[in-house]
Amino acid sequence: MRWLCFRKRLKHVDPSAYICPRADIRSDLRMGPYSLINIECIIGQQVVIGAYTLIAARCAVVGDDHHFRIPGKPIAFSGRPELKSTHIGNDVWIGYGVIIMAGCTIGDGAIVAAGAVVTKDVPPFEIHGGVPAKKIDDRFRTEEEINLHRKMLSEDPALGEYCDWR
Repeated sequence: MRWLCFRKRLKHVDPSAYICPRADIRSDLRMGPYSLINIECIIGQQVVIGAYTLIAARCAVVGDDHHFRIPGKPIAFSGRPELKSTHIGNDVWIGYGVIIMAGCTIGDGAIVAAGAVVTKDVPPFEIHGGVPAKKIDDRFRTEEEINLHRKMLSEDPALGEYCDWR
């Protein structure tokens, strides 16, 4: 991992995180401990990923990068708006082929189902899916379970039994 971070000039990626060499990522990526970006992902600029987050193969954080509402001017010559930051929280699971539009926030503990297109923020501990992504279910059934999970996420990240994917 350290070689990949050096090669891609990744200064803000935790050493315990793993990025597949065939992922296309920008050098300003911020990535927390024990997180994973899988094969053939495209991660645009100004993306922050928390601890324990899993991003499946062929996912992308893209878009919101062209002016297209300027009459009389082709999109190619219309310039780009100020780029918005995209935040993916701690312990998030992003399923295969998900597209996340730049500027969205995915809350801690959320799950995004395979093939979804995220165009709006996803609240913490919710499961979203579809095109565009909408709430399918809650991850936990009680407030007590949510509080227990929040407590775990507030502690310093630590290697668990299963998450050593190397």
